[in-house]
Amino acid sequence: MIAESIKERQGHEGVLRAIEIPADRITPEARMERKAAAIPNPEVPDKAARRRFTAEYKIRILNQSEACTDPRSLGALLRREGLYASNLNTWRHQRERGILSGLTPKKRGRKETVRDPLMAENEKLRKENERLTKRLRQAEIIIDVQKKVSQILGIPLATPGEGGAD
Repeated sequence: MIAESIKERQGHEGVLRAIEIPADRITPEARMERKAAAIPNPEVPDKAARRRFTAEYKIRILNQSEACTDPRSLGALLRREGLYASNLNTWRHQRERGILSGLTPKKRGRKETVRDPLMAENEKLRKENERLTKRLRQAEIIIDVQKKVSQILGIPLATPGEGGAD
């Protein structure tokens, strides 16, 4: 009765595990199921997914690789993790440049733009130059008008070299 309920839920394999039948008394169907369970599925996924490594994982693997004193132990580490030596080289360079510390998730939204202080000063000077150029243009127009009015009225203008209040 118990064997029947196990067989319904887990098949022959579950029954064999539950009641420990000796190997010489196993049915051919149960042997086939046991062999099928041992053989991996040969199907390959349509598209392989690219592996992504977190910064913590990279640092942990680098620390483990540096602790390896024997080249065989380093090879065993790489095989166990499914990595290549080039991964370690790339991660070491990233650690030296400080890139691994920058792998924290980025803040969402608009990014702050770091303004160069020279750009701010340049902008300020450009605006001041425009303002002064505008005032100079106005002053030149006023001087031209004064010259024309003095010519019309016949008033002689003092030249800077003659007798001004210099």
